[in-house]
Amino acid sequence: MKKYFVLKLIPPRPTFAQDMSAEERSVMMLHVAYWKALMDKGFVLAFGPVLDPNGVYGLGIVEVEDEALVQQFIANDPAAAINRYEATPMLAVVPKKP
Repeated sequence: MKKYFVLKLIPPRPTFAQDMSAEERSVMMLHVAYWKALMDKGFVLAFGPVLDPNGVYGLGIVEVEDEALVQQFIANDPAAAINRYEATPMLAVVPKKP
């Protein structure tokens, strides 16, 4: 049975999206490639930055059969070294796959 989770990537500071160092930007580019690869494998329904005026943060929605995969995805994300994650179960309504 499929399980869904919302992942919130919380940056190290409120201004992170505007003032990333070159090293931080490099890590975040690896982060995007990492989640895109998981999307291509069918685990990720959507991901990207949320342009909240109170502070930009990352958001992803994942679909897994084994909840342990969520923690594995987070642990293997290059961005986890400089950001922190919150993972919350979601009762998602998604379209049927063809």
